[in-house]
Amino acid sequence: MTDQLERESTDLEVLAGQLDRAIARADDLDPAARTVFDDAVGALEGLHKQGLTTIITTLRADPRGKELLFGLVDDPTVRMLFAMHGLIRPSPQVLARQIVDRLRPGLQGHGGDVELSHIDGSVVYVRLTGACNGCSMAAVTMRDTVESALTAGIPGITSVQVLPNEPAPTFIPLSSLSSPASAGAATGSDESGDLAAAGWSRTLRVADVPVGELRAVSVRTPDTQTHELVLVNAAGSLAAYVNACAHQGLPLDDAVVDADEGTIICPWHGFCYDATSGECTSLPGAQLSSVPLKIVGGHAWVRPGG
Repeated sequence: MTDQLERESTDLEVLAGQLDRAIARADDLDPAARTVFDDAVGALEGLHKQGLTTIITTLRADPRGKELLFGLVDDPTVRMLFAMHGLIRPSPQVLARQIVDRLRPGLQGHGGDVELSHIDGSVVYVRLTGACNGCSMAAVTMRDTVESALTAGIPGITSVQVLPNEPAPTFIPLSSLSSPASAGAATGSDESGDLAAAGWSRTLRVADVPVGELRAVSVRTPDTQTHELVLVNAAGSLAAYVNACAHQGLPLDDAVVDADEGTIICPWHGFCYDATSGECTSLPGAQLSSVPLKIVGGHAWVRPGG
């Protein structure tokens, strides 16, 4: 199997090299010949993209077809072909996070900040803090800046809504937390009891999930259901997900966490996910199922189904 993969990788590199060299030689054509070349290549690419789009749409419409499509994307040749035609691209959530990250230094320089909450249909929901969270002209300008960047940078997004600053995080920056001992003293047992009554379940201590690591946990909720979850700490942020890869639903117990890149890589077929959002970077539309998470008393509390 390894030899076959190595041969396929070599064949792909050879074909890619031939294509690059052929395109480079086209630069030497006279203007009239170059126009013919560009028109022919453009028409051929358009034909291929239309055919591939029809194939993908048909496969996605059928449960078995969707499973086959996931398998096809594992093939490096198919993956490259889809990428060449723009059929594999970052999901709206990933694009939004990238845009927010680019805006953040400028906003922070003016005493403000922005946090991406979620996307629902054609609307992006964000939270603005600092100078952004007010009625001044500076705040209005910053809100307009965020909205313009998101609507211009993400296909299908038409508006941005600003949410009130009520923390309800799916992932928690660990650097913002106090030590387990002080956290426990600050919250006391009353808050833990309130959380349990509200359907939250206590899992591991924060210290038990070091940076760059993933831990599988089983949570039994009051309705007697058992939920298999994973806690992930990438680059100092803790997140909780259902323990099932979006590809084939296989467990993520042995997934690789890249703390520098902030990603989770499924051990079965190599699908890659953003560790803080669950968005699949290998195939748009696939996503890990996130679970609400809070840190109380130095422990990670989760609410499956919440």
